[in-house]
Amino acid sequence: MNMFMKKILVCLLCLFIHFTILTAEESKAVLVTGGAGFLGSHMCDRLIQKGHRVYCLDNLSTGSQKNIEHLLNHPNFTFLLADVTKPIELEVHLDEIFNFACPASPVQYQLDPIKTLKTNVWGSLFLLQLAEKTHAKIFQASTSEVYGDPLKHPQQETDWGNVNPIGIRSCYDEGKRCAETLFFDYHRSHGIRIKVGRIFNTYGPRMSFDDGRVISNFIIQALNDSPITVYGNGDQTRSFCYVDDLIDAICAFMNTSDAVIGPMNLGNPQEHTILQIAAKVMAFTDSHSPIIFKPLPQDDPRKRRPDISLAQQILHWSPKISLDEGLNLTITDFKNRMKNQ
Repeated sequence: MNMFMKKILVCLLCLFIHFTILTAEESKAVLVTGGAGFLGSHMCDRLIQKGHRVYCLDNLSTGSQKNIEHLLNHPNFTFLLADVTKPIELEVHLDEIFNFACPASPVQYQLDPIKTLKTNVWGSLFLLQLAEKTHAKIFQASTSEVYGDPLKHPQQETDWGNVNPIGIRSCYDEGKRCAETLFFDYHRSHGIRIKVGRIFNTYGPRMSFDDGRVISNFIIQALNDSPITVYGNGDQTRSFCYVDDLIDAICAFMNTSDAVIGPMNLGNPQEHTILQIAAKVMAFTDSHSPIIFKPLPQDDPRKRRPDISLAQQILHWSPKISLDEGLNLTITDFKNRMKNQ
């Protein structure tokens, strides 16, 4: 072998070693609770794409194994059927934890309000203990619901909120508020590396057909030519973020320095009335469904729009996917799943 070929082989070997070390340094072991749910399954996808080792934990109360069936045979993916309201026995090294465990729609979390409260409070406590044990960084999927029926608009992270502590939504609202308290107290008392993101309305593929949220309700009703149900007079507003944009934001948040802990609003600041959403869904599905009006549920917020100045400044992030594009992608997903039922 001549000297030239030897040099080439040495260079290739060095590149291989460098790539192997770099890959090993970047690869992480990550626990995603609620990983078979809407948001959790999309996070599992993203982490697998990045080459991480993913442990997906879910009790399948509202999540579905169908959301992760494409990952079940992946060598870097492990599904764990478990409940965060019980101590988590996971004897593995963890670098990061993403806590998405909890039903997120009023229909789902009001079915068993005591269990919802336990999931938020006990689940957060047990996961923080696990983070302390494994020295993992942990993300808490908090919610815009901590602002309740907001007194200020748009909502900023400095707002303390306007929550009814004994209402039918309080199991979720107050549960998430208490979870935030636990996260910040563990950070102050035990030095746990935390990230608390307040997630605003998010939509996209894999939403449950029967979760009772505005967009999923409207799509199912429109595709079935059933009456479109609008609660109140339809002038209440929401801001909808497509799921891929939200996952981008959460990943960027987790990659910030340990000094950046939140809370941080994560969502799309484009505000729409419920009637505007209904009109778009009907147009995109070519539906002729009539619109019917029903009384507004108790404690339903009149306005909801995030101020994302903090996320824009620190994460250099803003949503990219328009509502029209996101709705069309979501409707296509709903049509495909309805055909395969």
